Amino acid sequence: MTIQFKFIATGQSLIHHDLRSIVDDRLEAIKAIIRGADASFTNFEMTVYGRHAGWPLKGSYFSCAKPEVLDALKDIGFSILSLSNNHAFDLGPSGVLSTIEEASRRGFLHAGIGKDERRASKAASASFAEKNVSLVSMDAGPGPAFMYADNAGAHRPARPGLNGLRVERTFDVDEDTFALLQDVKNRFGVAHLELANYAQPNDPAPTTAAEMDFFGTIFRKASSNVRRIKFEPGSAITQLSAIRRSKAKGEFVIAYLHHHHWEPDWCQVPGWVEEFAHLCVDNGASIFVCHGVPVLQGVEIYRRAPIFYGLGNFLFHTSHGETEWSPREVWKSVIASCTFNASNEIETIDFHPIVVGGAEALESHGHGRLQFPVLASGHLAEEIFDDLAERSEAFGTFIDRDRPIARYQRAT
Repeated sequence: MTIQFKFIATGQSLIHHDLRSIVDDRLEAIKAIIRGADASFTNFEMTVYGRHAGWPLKGSYFSCAKPEVLDALKDIGFSILSLSNNHAFDLGPSGVLSTIEEASRRGFLHAGIGKDERRASKAASASFAEKNVSLVSMDAGPGPAFMYADNAGAHRPARPGLNGLRVERTFDVDEDTFALLQDVKNRFGVAHLELANYAQPNDPAPTTAAEMDFFGTIFRKASSNVRRIKFEPGSAITQLSAIRRSKAKGEFVIAYLHHHHWEPDWCQVPGWVEEFAHLCVDNGASIFVCHGVPVLQGVEIYRRAPIFYGLGNFLFHTSHGETEWSPREVWKSVIASCTFNASNEIETIDFHPIVVGGAEALESHGHGRLQFPVLASGHLAEEIFDDLAERSEAFGTFIDRDRPIARYQRAT
């Protein structure tokens, strides 16, 4: 029986280039860490242009790559991939089919997309170091309804796509703002049938006179201005049921969520994500990992399960000139090396500080940036650890920084 299980989680991997030809001791140091675990996990923030081809369904922020990038991830040491994210549908259903095919061909444990909704929402399982591991992977958008997988109906075929956690977004606005929005609608004479052209299948509808559908977004009259996001209960039950079934089989369950419903302060964790993460653990997840916002967020230990609210980036091959990615926080992260006991409870987490592209690129706004992460040291490592410790302290998590590798140690 396995006494301890070592699991590594990293930031997301947006990878356009095959890194296997790079000979660099700094990359080898990263590989040594990733390969040193029983199982290592990242989010494959791409879609594969493979045998099924496909067509770009985006203008801005479009990403696809050749299948060889999966070989590069395998070479680094990754064995588990989440595939549900905002780039998974960039080539449409064809890209989904190619990504499934190529990830399966290379032996990755993967989940989050499928030929229909039933298969996209299903947990995937494999054995690592005598530990049965299960992955439930989902995306909460925002994104068009057609990028999410759908089952076949009486008069329509199934649609390959993502496993979706549906969320509802409303804006509370004061009375004056509500009246102004209503005036804008009246001035343009927006008719019901015109609004239907903008509608998505799961859009919420106004239920009272104090609510307004403003071109597909619900505004609600209130005493203050607040954006509210909540997950749709029926959709959450689908995800939580998959977790419970895997837990019932005695598996180590990874719950993964990708979303782009960011707070204005990227480092702040949305309340609905915290609530959903707790539900995943309550229903049997041994670990919860989240990506989407491209910065490092806090870590919580909840019922002896680690919750990584945001691990930022591990590989981030952006296009030159995308100035929105210039903040330093985008390029700083950690590799989280977790040790679990035989009961799948967290014992320790070692945090290895990294800079995506190397420290020099932080001062040159990305010009000449390396294509791989580099271990940070000195003041830069301290800066990363201080940021992580401060954000985690808000969740009651203490991280010991008196070492080259910061550590969470379960209290005895």
